[in-house]
Amino acid sequence: MKNKVVLIVAVLFGLLAAVLTRTYLSSKSDEFKKLTDRFNATHGTLDALCFKTDVPSGTVISKDNLGILTVPEAGLRGQALTKSDLQVILGRKILLGHRKGDILFWSDIEGGNPVAGGLAADIRRKKRAISISVSGAAAVSGMVKPNDHVDVIGTFSFPKPAPDGKNVLQELVTCTILQNVLVLATGKETSKSGSSPFGSGSYSTVTLEVSPREAEMLVFAEQIRGRLVLSLRNRNDTSYEKELPQVDFEKIRSEIEDLNAKRQAEIGGGR
Repeated sequence: MKNKVVLIVAVLFGLLAAVLTRTYLSSKSDEFKKLTDRFNATHGTLDALCFKTDVPSGTVISKDNLGILTVPEAGLRGQALTKSDLQVILGRKILLGHRKGDILFWSDIEGGNPVAGGLAADIRRKKRAISISVSGAAAVSGMVKPNDHVDVIGTFSFPKPAPDGKNVLQELVTCTILQNVLVLATGKETSKSGSSPFGSGSYSTVTLEVSPREAEMLVFAEQIRGRLVLSLRNRNDTSYEKELPQVDFEKIRSEIEDLNAKRQAEIGGGR
């Protein structure tokens, strides 16, 4: 009899735990949906064309290849293809192979956008195009190409009081200036000029789409002879990392072991 009571109590507790867990997960799902709806209402969404299956380079586009994926509009308007562009691109070739779920950009299409004219037509309202001097390793070995998204990282020499309080030392500091910036052109090549899908590698400037305030920051960064480097992103990565630290020698020395330990843990976990 005692064992029966214990069993019944255990079953009841199990059912209660299941109900509470389901209620908790449901509330979290509703919370996430509200946050997503709020973000989409603020920034807008785009019904972008995407690949329904894996496709190799040189594939002739057909309706069977493509589907619709609703994505945040930020950074994609005017660059990603939408369902209204479907009839324009049918029968044309793609330059690179893609995986299922990848968004289709004008830079993926052989010959680019046939109706857009000049770089100014590619710039969104309230944005500006500005070129910065980067090439070689600073532009990911010249493989950054139009329609890519990059982070802009700068290294600068700042004045710092010496320990004696009388002299001034120069301290090197590296920081991320801008994140998730659209590349409009590399050298004189745009997404409409039919550039190589792997990047030409021979340019010395990259043109970015930025806000007027961001343009001022980049101009100032170059005027104080800072070295600018581009960090290339996955085309579907629109994440933003808050509170990235400024890096100097002390920062590297104090955190390098923790950073390497974290990297090894990620690799071991099958990242």
